[in-house]
Formats: sequence, C-alpha cells, structure tokens
Amino acid sequence: MKNLFKHIRGDAFGGLTAGIVALPLALAFGVSSGLGPDAGLYGAIFISFFAALFGGTNTQISGPTAPMTAVSMVIIAGIVAVNDGDVEKALPTILMVFLLAGLIQIALGLFGIGAYIRYIPYPVVSGFMTAIGFIIIITQIQPALGYYPKEDMEYVEQFRPQAEEIILENILIEEAGEGVLVLEDFEETIDRAEDITEEDILIESQSLAAKNASGALGSLKVLPRAIKNINWLELLLTLGTIFIVFGFKKITTKIPSSLVALVVMSGIAVGFNLDYKPIEEIPSGVPLPQWNMFADFSFNSVSPYIFTSLTLALLGAIDSLLTSVVADNMTKTKHKPNKELLGQGIGNSIAAVFGGLPGAGATIRTVVNINAGGKTRLSGMISGLVLLLIMLAFAPVASRIPAAVLAGILVMVGINVMDYKGLKAIPSLPKDISLGPIRLSSEVLIMLTVLLLSTFWDLIYAVGIGLVIASLMFMKKIGDITGSRSVVQPLVETRWPDEKDFPKNLKEEVFIKHLRGPLFFGSTDNFQQLRSQIPDTAKCVIMRMKRMQYMDQSGLYAMEEMLLNLQSKDIEVLFVGLLAQPRYMMERIDIIPDLISEDRIYEHFEDCLEWVKNNVEDTV
Repeated sequence: MKNLFKHIRGDAFGGLTAGIVALPLALAFGVSSGLGPDAGLYGAIFISFFAALFGGTNTQISGPTAPMTAVSMVIIAGIVAVNDGDVEKALPTILMVFLLAGLIQIALGLFGIGAYIRYIPYPVVSGFMTAIGFIIIITQIQPALGYYPKEDMEYVEQFRPQAEEIILENILIEEAGEGVLVLEDFEETIDRAEDITEEDILIESQSLAAKNASGALGSLKVLPRAIKNINWLELLLTLGTIFIVFGFKKITTKIPSSLVALVVMSGIAVGFNLDYKPIEEIPSGVPLPQWNMFADFSFNSVSPYIFTSLTLALLGAIDSLLTSVVADNMTKTKHKPNKELLGQGIGNSIAAVFGGLPGAGATIRTVVNINAGGKTRLSGMISGLVLLLIMLAFAPVASRIPAAVLAGILVMVGINVMDYKGLKAIPSLPKDISLGPIRLSSEVLIMLTVLLLSTFWDLIYAVGIGLVIASLMFMKKIGDITGSRSVVQPLVETRWPDEKDFPKNLKEEVFIKHLRGPLFFGSTDNFQQLRSQIPDTAKCVIMRMKRMQYMDQSGLYAMEEMLLNLQSKDIEVLFVGLLAQPRYMMERIDIIPDLISEDRIYEHFEDCLEWVKNNVEDTV
C-alpha cells in the first residue's frame, strides 16, 4: 500500500490528464455503439478503475476503444434487430453478452492464456485494425451529414409493407404461444389486428429503416439519400471538429485536441443557439446496476452469442496486451499478461452490470498517462474517478453536445486507428504464392481478406477466416522449409560410413534409403515418390530411420501406403534404427507387426547386413 502512494503526485496528474482525454472518446464511442453516451461513460469509469486495480500493467489506462466499440456496435445492432428494434427490450441480452465476454477474459487469465495471445498473426491484426477505421468513418457519414434514416419519412415509408407483415406475424406467434390460435376461427387474430395503430406501424418501419441503413454496407446504400438531404449546419460542425482535432495537434500535444474540439464546437453551437441535433441525454446521479439483466435472463437468448462473446474477449485481450507492450517500452518495466487479462475481465464484467460498453487497454490514454507522470495503478483508478466526477457534475451540460461534433471526433479516431504501417508495406512484401497467373504476397492476401470481410460482412467471422488462412499458410511454409531439410525426397543416396562393406554384387537387388528429418504432412508427397526411385531389380529395401525423429498421422498413412505397395511387388522391407515415436505410431495401426514384423526391425546396420547376406541372392 505504501508503494501504491509513493508516486501520488505523478499518478494524480497522469490520471487527471488521461481522464480528460478519455471524456470525448467515451461519449463518442457510446453514441456510435447505439446504447448512448452514458454507456460509453460507464464503461470508461468502471473499466478504467477496476482494470487498473486488478490488472498487471501499472500504467495502463483502460476503457472503450475503437476496435471494441466497432465489434460491440455489430453485436448491439444484431440483438436489437432480433428484439423488434427496441433497445430497452434488447438491453438485458446485450449486457449479458458483455458480461460473458468479461468472464471469459477472467478465465483466460486464470488458465494462463495471456502468454499465447501474442501469436495472433500480424496480417490478421493489421487487416482488422484498418477495417475498424473504415467502419468507423463510413458509419459516421450519416451523422456528419445530419442525416438520420428514422427521420426520413420518404425512406421509412418504403418499409411499411414489411412492417405490417412483421407485426401480423408477431400477433400469430403470440397467439400460438398463448394457445388461442385456432385456424378455423380467426376472430381473436382479427380483433388484435384492429388494435394495430399507425404509430405501431411507423415505429416498426423506422426500426427496419435504421437496420437497413446500419453498418458499412447500409451506410453506403443510403449515401445518395444522405447527400440529397444534407443538413449543412451539421456538416459544418463536423468539419470544424475535424479541423480542430487535426490542426490543434500542430500547435501543442499537451492539451488533448479532441477535448479542445469538443469544447469549442459545442460552445459555438450552444452560444449562438444553433438549431443542431444534440446527443442523447446523459442520466444524472451515480450509475446503478442493471439487475433486470439477471431477472430477465434466458439462456436461449444468450446462447447464439457465446462465440461472439469469445471473440469480443479475445479482441479485448489482444488490444490490452498490445498496449501493455507499448507501456513496457516506455517505462522499461515488464507487465504480467495473465494478471492483465484478469483485471480487464473484472473491469468489463463490472461495467456490463452497470450498463457500460466493454473496453480494453487504450494506447493513447496510456501514453498520455505515462508522459504526464503516471507510474502506478493508482493513475488508472484516478482516471476512472475523474470521469465519474465529471459525469456527476456536468451531465446536463454534456447532454447538449452536438451529435455532429462527436461524429467529427470519431472520424479522426477512424483515421488514426488504421494500420498505415501494414498498408505501406503491401508493395514491398515478397510475392510468395500464385493464384492462377497472379503472384502475390500471402500476408497481403490475409490482410486484405480480413479487411474486406470485416468492413463489408462480419467482423467476427472475418477474424476467424483470417486466422484459418494464416494458419494454413504458416503450415505450408513450415512444411516446405522442413520438407526441404527432411531428406525423404528422391535424391541420389550417399553411402553412410558403416555401409562401405556392403556387398557390391547385391547393389542391384538391395536399395538403401536414408530418412532424415520428420515424416509429416509437409513431406509426404516426396516420400511417396520413393517408389519411382526403387529399381525394378530390387528384392529388398532397407529404410535407415535413426534420424527420423517424428511421424505425424499424414506420414503414418504415407508409410503404410508405401509398405503395401512394396509388399504387392514381393519386395522385402527392413527397418534400421527405428526410434520410439515413429514405432509407437506404426504400432497403433498395426503396421508393426502386420506389414513389418519384429524380426525385420534392426537396431544396428551390421545386424541388418548379416540378414541381407544370408537371404538375398545376386540375380543380376
């Protein structure tokens, strides 16, 4: 405890500065997610405090980040759509998914998985981060232009027939559940249908319109309508915000440019009493637990999102541990990866209970904290408390912030989060694979695949597909490298020293093959070409195996096929120097003793040579 307060001045200033930097981003991420600015603030408060308290990186500042918000946005949109576009109805399931992600992170820390997160391939991370940037920028086009699909009645009206159909379908489902649906008598259905109001149809139509215009693809689909219905005031507020965020950094980096933009542009909008669209109201008072997430818990409602929670947990783990590495480099310390995952998991779990967005270690806020003097975990805890005090004192004021200003801040976040290092490297990476007549880099292929799939399809599946492709590419490369070093391919054999006394008159009848290196999936093709090496005059094949240390299942079946082929030609096969692991594999499927009997396996070449002299005749 004494050490915790040893650097109190630096920690206090670092936490204060990091909290101020986090404020506009927390509000923006909350609005972007679809849960509102309060969700972003709650996430920043609780994750920052508890991840610092229980984590393994002393100077790390945690909270909602661009990658975590982008994935959360997709999750939220999907669950809200399943719940008829009603955010309040969907909220218990959403928060339960976030809670599950936090619990998974705790499990990852407890089981020591933190040390393995670093093995995620760079092209997957690069493609994902660039996609996050694209998604954030594209999805902020609508608020930047002052266009909101729910308010475009001409656009909403297109969904009226579909809305009526969904409402009637819900009535039938409801009646079936109550046991009042009778096919011969639809009086009850007719009575309920007559109770449908124009407002009900409008709400459902607006929900469908918002869903159709959500995500990167949806935003691009409605872009012509957004341009046609530009609100010039909102666009000017957005452009002014972008200009300040970008330009103020040229003057000084000691004051967060996003905070300056937030204060200046909001001040202009409020001071001149402009007719702008504000963000949702931020509740005043201390955040309260969302106990209804437990009261209304249903496993069936959460079970489809278990894989989604796992992906969110892994993304948060990667994001946090990458930031921990940055902190280590700056402070010359060493973080504890598993303890950091434990802290992040506790922070995300508590944030979920209070209705906050999930988050991770935030690189920019961590760097600001270190530069401002933060040295211990107290700085992260102070950052969370600073945000809590700001929310309690200034919630009514913050509720007047223009939505367009936060859109401008998010556009700059999207620009900054993209991996320019990876993009710049595309022309220079070696073209190591061929797709038909086209040669390209496997790492570029992985990065672009993840980038495109993440942006225009699904973030979660894109990462999974990227990992599978990266793993396959890695296995092929390792297979090629190991196979080139593993002498099981058809090469001219060089005699080993103990073969110098081999009878010259039997060189046509006895073929000796030296197996060096593992016999595995990467070398089986070459091994199977052995049959073309063996001369037609051969009556016996000696496989010298003391340098073949390992055999996998692919190698095992390649060996079995080879032995069956030789057996069909009445060629005797002898093993010399067979090691324990290959022997064990061949015993499992009875290659030994069915195809190679124990008396045909020799430990020393001299013993094998004795058998050859006594049993192989010179016929050529």
